[in-house]
Amino acid sequence: MNTFLPVNKKDMLQRGWDEVDFVYITGDAYVDHPSFGAAIITRVLESKGFKVAVLSQPDVHSAADFVQFGKPRLAYLITSGNIDSMVAHYTVAKKRRSTDAYTAGGKTGKRPDRAVTVYTKTVKKLYPDVPVIIGGLEASLRRFAHYDYWDNAVRPSILVESGADLLIQGMGEHQISELALRLDGGERINEIHDILGTTYCVDVRETPYVGTECPSYENVKANKAEYAKATRIQQDEQDHIRGRAIKQKHGKLMVIQNPPSPPLTTEELDEVYSLPYMRTYHPMYEAQGGVPGIKEVEFSITHNRGCFGGCNFCSIAFHQGRYVTSRSKKSIIEEAKLLTALPDFKGYIHDVGGPTANFRKPSCEMQKEKGLCKGKKCLAPKPCPNLTADHSEYLEILREVRSLPEVKKVFIRSGIRYDYLMLDRDESFFRELVKYHVSGQLKVAPEHCSAAVLDKMGKPHIEAYIEFSRRYFEYSGEANKDQYLVPYLMSSHPGSTLDDAIELALFLKKNRIRPEQVQDFYPTPGTVSTAMYYTGLDPYTMKEVYCTKNPHEKALQRALLQYYVPKNAPLVEEALRKAHRYDLIGTGDMCLVRGSSPNNGRHNSRQTNNKKGKRR
Repeated sequence: MNTFLPVNKKDMLQRGWDEVDFVYITGDAYVDHPSFGAAIITRVLESKGFKVAVLSQPDVHSAADFVQFGKPRLAYLITSGNIDSMVAHYTVAKKRRSTDAYTAGGKTGKRPDRAVTVYTKTVKKLYPDVPVIIGGLEASLRRFAHYDYWDNAVRPSILVESGADLLIQGMGEHQISELALRLDGGERINEIHDILGTTYCVDVRETPYVGTECPSYENVKANKAEYAKATRIQQDEQDHIRGRAIKQKHGKLMVIQNPPSPPLTTEELDEVYSLPYMRTYHPMYEAQGGVPGIKEVEFSITHNRGCFGGCNFCSIAFHQGRYVTSRSKKSIIEEAKLLTALPDFKGYIHDVGGPTANFRKPSCEMQKEKGLCKGKKCLAPKPCPNLTADHSEYLEILREVRSLPEVKKVFIRSGIRYDYLMLDRDESFFRELVKYHVSGQLKVAPEHCSAAVLDKMGKPHIEAYIEFSRRYFEYSGEANKDQYLVPYLMSSHPGSTLDDAIELALFLKKNRIRPEQVQDFYPTPGTVSTAMYYTGLDPYTMKEVYCTKNPHEKALQRALLQYYVPKNAPLVEEALRKAHRYDLIGTGDMCLVRGSSPNNGRHNSRQTNNKKGKRR
């Protein structure tokens, strides 16, 4: 019978092991579910015959947790967890978060800031001769010199900063499998420099001749134009078919990213998702109330990887890649049946999705031979004429899952790329999405309405959203469904001026959209938008981009998107006066705020719609 992997020395000894091959250190609580990278990597290693222990959220103020398994035979594997530790700890305003979804009981403070670096340095001090391999989102997105929003400074590659021996970027199954076998075969970690999808560093005198070199750490730190140039090179080579090795000098060291690893094939994905996961958190967390992060994914199914959408503010292209691969229908149906047999299953599958729910295949046939086009996007600012929009296979899967006798409803909660959906001439998926797979409201991400801002986001123009919403409500009406459309919106993205924020506020008022939440742009490592934010330059044109970094102006932009909230009235009025839009202050139909008066805000509260987010 399957069990959790060992989490302490007692577990190890109960298995009859006197040592382990790998100690996997994670900044998250231990959740053995395929939505957690730690679970996938450790189960893949187990399936190859290796002995793996999981060291979850070790106490960095003592050596006791780190030495309990003894010296691992092959290596330490280190990750901060499912997300960057700094994002996990801090809001975009750099305030400490009050909860942590990836820790038992939602408690904060169980992992250090910059967890990968802290864990690596601790292990290297205790066992300097044991190989340390870092991976996961935090390591993957920081593999080159990068702008760090929390320090407001350029930091070196995390490989150099942490002192790790090797970095695995991306999802990692291919890389860890090959690496484990080669270490087991006696190869030394400092000789394993040829695995695709890994990054290593050597003395500059040992720099290989292959690949392309981007501006050095010293140059990108001293010159923002050099940073922008480096960003473009790094982004353009993340294709497994045409991508080249990338080199970046750090003083006397050269950081070398090998070409990307090919994405898992359908057969390989099926194998990964069929591994014997416990599909929940370790029972040691039960007394603390469990791990909140499991709630969203416990009864969800991941059917694809990769995203050819390539939004500039998203890290998926730099981590998973833009090439889309997917699991077989058989594999997905088998997992759905498995979910129905779980004790807490209530008849609802919460998602059949992925990075983008309605992608199943590469966007065009040419990608399969030539890779994705360098410097171009498949969907923005307009869809590529070579793009193939086809939802037929995805629809077949959804139909079969919802026909299972134990299933009451199948929802789609991952992002639906509505502009791609609109390109499919067959309306069947759109109609069945509305009729069967919306849980009262569908969340989509137009993000903004200004064409200038959307271009900097790498998103389609707003006309696509307007037509989508029209058809969404039309089909909802035909299905006798009273449903809502909830748009995700972003304020203060590079390129967004106060005038752009006002334009968006007017668009929202005209269309009677009242967003309950607005995301302020968060500059995280590894994205084109973060490079724009730091440098004030578009890496693909080298033209200047307006970027607000002033907290008060950011607050003004954010308030405009929720102009109808009474407490925002002073900020909205200030923003309108600053932009000389006095025509929008008063009681007219298109006014956003009444203006300074004893009745300030009351007019807005009386105008509140009952159906927030619904466009009529």
